[in-house]
Amino acid sequence: MNLLIIIPAFNEAENIERVVFELQEKNIPYDYVIVNDGSKDDTRKICEKNRFNYIDLHVNVGLGEAIRAGMKYANFHSYDYAIQIDGDGQHNPEYIDKLVSEMQSSGVDIVIGSRFVDKEKPRSLRMFGSNLISTSIKLTTGKKIFDVTSGMRLFNKKMIKKFAYSFHYSPEPETLAYLLKCGVNMKEVQVEMRDRIAGVSAYNHASISAKYMANVLFSILIFQAVRKKEDLS
Repeated sequence: MNLLIIIPAFNEAENIERVVFELQEKNIPYDYVIVNDGSKDDTRKICEKNRFNYIDLHVNVGLGEAIRAGMKYANFHSYDYAIQIDGDGQHNPEYIDKLVSEMQSSGVDIVIGSRFVDKEKPRSLRMFGSNLISTSIKLTTGKKIFDVTSGMRLFNKKMIKKFAYSFHYSPEPETLAYLLKCGVNMKEVQVEMRDRIAGVSAYNHASISAKYMANVLFSILIFQAVRKKEDLS
């Protein structure tokens, strides 16, 4: 199986060893690359000390560009599949094969590791925002994505190339909405995710989360209404 695990990491010094060691301890049979997104803590030093496979971005360029760097790496090395997992340890790598199996059996382009295929979302302000985004995607594409903010996503070779070299593709819900409009096939599979053990999420503050949600909704409902579609079916 020619698959690459892409691990974007920004200030994950408290988590990155655990993420990679888990891959090794559980004998996950896939290559990985950490994309150090200009971390200001010791993330790079830890990668260097442990001889982890990593790309070092000297400045913080954001999640979208970090994922793009990983996708370029995957494309250059001719991987057939690439999966994005978070650098904070929330994603259990034992589910990777479940996502791959779904992609191979259904022939879809993207498989999302979802917390909410078989389970209801908890009642919280953050989940209220997630529901709004899911509803906006349903209204504009006719298709439902339950876990719009999941950072565990598997991409086939076609999508690797698109995310590597199309600068308007990002790992955000509005990109999923756009791709659905363009005929890209997606499926979700139920996974369990863990709470972050150390560090603080970038969306931990209510004001940041609210601003993020507003930007996503604007993009899905307004901007993408006039955005030219590509034929990706």
